[in-house]
Amino acid sequence: MVNTPPDGRAGIDAALVRRLIAAQFPQWAGLPVVPVEVDGWDNRTYRLGDDMSVRLPTASGYVPAVDKECEWLPRLAPSLPLAVPTVLAKGAPGEGYPFPWSVRGWLDGRTSSPERIADMAQFAVAVADFLLALQRCDTTGGPAAGEHSWYRGASPAHYDEETRRCLAALEGRVDTERAAEVWESALAAEWRGVPVWFHGDIAGGNLLVMDGKLTAVIDFGTSGVGDPACDLVIAWTMFSGDSRDAFRNTIGQDDGMWARARGWALWKAMLVLSECIDTDEEHATTHLRVIEEVLADHARFA
Repeated sequence: MVNTPPDGRAGIDAALVRRLIAAQFPQWAGLPVVPVEVDGWDNRTYRLGDDMSVRLPTASGYVPAVDKECEWLPRLAPSLPLAVPTVLAKGAPGEGYPFPWSVRGWLDGRTSSPERIADMAQFAVAVADFLLALQRCDTTGGPAAGEHSWYRGASPAHYDEETRRCLAALEGRVDTERAAEVWESALAAEWRGVPVWFHGDIAGGNLLVMDGKLTAVIDFGTSGVGDPACDLVIAWTMFSGDSRDAFRNTIGQDDGMWARARGWALWKAMLVLSECIDTDEEHATTHLRVIEEVLADHARFA
């Protein structure tokens, strides 16, 4: 799979979207096409008229998500307590764009951030309740964790070699001895549970808020059926103190699940930190904080 969008990512623009819509869905031709305020990396998103959005993968590695979301979001939505994207149409490659794409219903709200949340502990409970509802959804025929989910929902051992390279690269910059202990604990806590649905990328940018409260969850591109430990990473990336406790108490899960979750959080934070520690102080500080929080959590609960 290709993890890095091609240089042609910039070629995905409003003009392309207008051409695709006119060619494949002429009933919507003429509607205004406007880039969204906060865009993603895996996909580019444009608002279409007042009530729709258009979502286009930026690289081949993100293409499997199109069919997956088109098939499974309608099945999952009735069992979930919050709004999720509604798929209205699936587009085909064309107009020089090489991938399938989709048209969805527009979801009101803004991406979540602390200043937009009225009560962070209540928000954490709402996130946990959503994840528990997702885990209760029927898994029959669901896509087992693997390449399409970037191995979220599988064992963190898939990223063992990469994590050990990060440990070596960050020697002397973080407490790599304690970090290695956290990683070994994650690998040792082998999952033997019944596969359940996981989202795969529960983060502030995929959680929408209105009037200070969580109202919708978007971007199920890394979702699948397997181990939901990856969905607990938000405990350290967004929550702290009372909100982290509220999330932990509501979501429950056993010690092994939390050990694997710490491993997922550590892997990603170290990977990004190793790439930016000498070039982006603000970004590096954020990921250093996550690593420190994960290490402290391991010391407290392991």
